Amino acid sequence: MTRALENAGYEVITASSGHEGLLKAVRERPHCIVLDVVLPGMSGFGLCRQIRALDPQRRVSIIMVSTKNTPLDQSWGLRQGADRYLPKPFSDETLVQTVEEVMRAHSIY
Repeated sequence: MTRALENAGYEVITASSGHEGLLKAVRERPHCIVLDVVLPGMSGFGLCRQIRALDPQRRVSIIMVSTKNTPLDQSWGLRQGADRYLPKPFSDETLVQTVEEVMRAHSIY
């Protein structure tokens, strides 16, 4: 994912756990966050809720990705505050297009 987004011209900041992701989200203030549902230390659902609690105006776009692809999983991810739920596997083009769409919807792109 990192390479696909960098090749599309995006600056990418990575985190190896949910806690690190939250710290970087607060410190770096990204325009868009792509996160997996399954993360060490904290679920992606929990991370999404915490980011939304810190960003009630929804200035940051959140795309949740996962192999958990049931309608219930997708609905739950969106209810936690994700703007999009992208089921794995997906192509690099689909990822980049999804990032562009959510950023455009937030008037960032």
